[in-house]
Amino acid sequence: MGIQAHFTEADLEAIRRATAAGEERTGGEIVPYIVERVVDLDEARWPGATLGALGAAVIAGLVNAFGDYWGGFGVWWITLPTMVGAGIGYLVAGFDAVGRRLIPEDRLERVVDGRARAAFLDEEVFATRDRTGILVFLALFERRAMILADSGIHRSVPEGAWQGVVDKLVEGMKAGRAARSLEEAILRRGELLGEYGVERRA
Repeated sequence: MGIQAHFTEADLEAIRRATAAGEERTGGEIVPYIVERVVDLDEARWPGATLGALGAAVIAGLVNAFGDYWGGFGVWWITLPTMVGAGIGYLVAGFDAVGRRLIPEDRLERVVDGRARAAFLDEEVFATRDRTGILVFLALFERRAMILADSGIHRSVPEGAWQGVVDKLVEGMKAGRAARSLEEAILRRGELLGEYGVERRA
């Protein structure tokens, strides 16, 4: 589907303006970073196939238990439903809404955390005069967000101060408002920096 399905040119321009406005008022230098997905959806396909096979086997067993029907093909009743169920489960797990639920939460947290930290280094968010870089990271498929701030920010802003902003970002992604939520997060970030006295130097 791509990032363009979530962010129009107007959305991106609004995010640029919010970023510029925040950087004019405070010492923080912000880098919004958006990825469509971090995990490979193939990770969900085999759990999907397993669940499909088990579900089909249960259904076949119930048909036999309540209908007393094997149709003279006992071997087929044992193997065919399981194979068909596995195939259906494998295919259905390829849909985002299903596959997301088949990947363990802790796995999603780990891969998003690792990808955000890699982005922090790749984009050289640390390469600012006062170490006041801030990465706002969105993983759209995983519906996860992270805010990573450099040491110059941590000296003034406690790490927990960002959690409310992150929570709102995640809520916005789940509601299909990723662009607007990112813009609001950037504006809120500027307010927090002002509250904690991270002022812009000449």
